[in-house]
Amino acid sequence: MRTSISESAATWGLRLVTYSIVAVVGYIILDIVWKGAPVLSWSFLSTAPTANGQGGIWPAIVGTFWLITGTILVALPLGMASAVYLSEYSKQGRFTAMIRLAIVTLAGVPSIVFGLFGLGLFVLFFGFGTSILAGSLTLACMVLPTIIVSSEESLRAVPQALREASLALGATKWETIRKNVLPYAIPGMLTGSILGIGRAAGETAPILLTVAAFYLPNLPRSVFDQALALPFHLYALATQFPNPDLVRPTQYGTALVLLLLVLGLNIGAIILRSHFRKRYRW
Repeated sequence: MRTSISESAATWGLRLVTYSIVAVVGYIILDIVWKGAPVLSWSFLSTAPTANGQGGIWPAIVGTFWLITGTILVALPLGMASAVYLSEYSKQGRFTAMIRLAIVTLAGVPSIVFGLFGLGLFVLFFGFGTSILAGSLTLACMVLPTIIVSSEESLRAVPQALREASLALGATKWETIRKNVLPYAIPGMLTGSILGIGRAAGETAPILLTVAAFYLPNLPRSVFDQALALPFHLYALATQFPNPDLVRPTQYGTALVLLLLVLGLNIGAIILRSHFRKRYRW
């Protein structure tokens, strides 16, 4: 009887915690959608902001697009290659364990620390200046640990028997990885990677010191130019203008566009995972 009461209390407690979290997140999302949807218009999406914090967000959308593209081009191949090496080629020992511990530790480092790292290395040491290139490289460094950890977990989930059967038939190690391991691990690798990049799209601290401009109505012409970005534009609207009520509609509209962008990346991850799972079943 006592066990039954304890089990029921634990179930209800866990259920209450879960529902509370969903309710809070749902309220925030509904508030953004409710107050941001009336602001969305073609004019809002396709024009530049004004100096008083009003106007559109087109430069911020373009800047965010270039930052995400640069992050994907740098972080995705490097992260997946590192995961393949750690999972398939490295000898399991103290040194490899230390590398894994360092990667997991880096995944928990606050984003402002990556911003300071990007400022010191890319902006000042390499002389890229505050630019899209420096911002993309900083964001890539921030999401690399997440990509490596999620990719390695996906590679480990592939049964060892597939590798052994391929090697027994005379395939080389690289042929085994390329034809019998990666196709089955790709759904998980892509899902984890895109979710990590989606997090990067909403980060403000790393781009605060490496790329973002407070007010920049023009579009960037090269990767060495500064750019506006949606998260920093939202931060500036919320903190840098003396009359919050005047810019509040723009804040909600920008927040809704950023929310839709991150949601789009997550939906893309789900579609890719579903596509590859249908293609490679095991």
